[in-house]
Amino acid sequence: MTTIPARLLAVAASFAFAANVFAADPATAAEATALVKQGVAFVKANGKDKLLTEVVNPKGKFVDRDLYLSVWDLKAKVLAHGANPKMVGKDLTELKDADDKYFMKEIVAKAANPGSGWVDYKWVNPVTKEIQAKSAYFEKVDDIIISAGYYKK
Repeated sequence: MTTIPARLLAVAASFAFAANVFAADPATAAEATALVKQGVAFVKANGKDKLLTEVVNPKGKFVDRDLYLSVWDLKAKVLAHGANPKMVGKDLTELKDADDKYFMKEIVAKAANPGSGWVDYKWVNPVTKEIQAKSAYFEKVDDIIISAGYYKK
């Protein structure tokens, strides 16, 4: 078994929710896609500032069990994070997963063209504390990227 780098554990721990947000019923790919599409519709109807405020609201419409929205600028700087508002302002360009994959660089590149898609990576599941396959769906809207991910079974 590979030792998990301390940096990965520290970043993963910063993504953990309060225990009452998680449920025994983990999110699905369809739910992650739907949540991002809700975020896209919300920003188009209400503007970026209102979206960012709603995303960081732990009781808001963009947090559901282990599913939440994250919003970044086009250079991977966190603008809003539904699991951990302390992430706001952090540059995630150099963030690697458990296999040393620069998954944020891949998201930013794919968001530039065609503007939406999926990226797979491995991340510490805050519920099980184990490294698990995760997939994030994202869409670019103007100068932001809206994303939600789910842990694969």
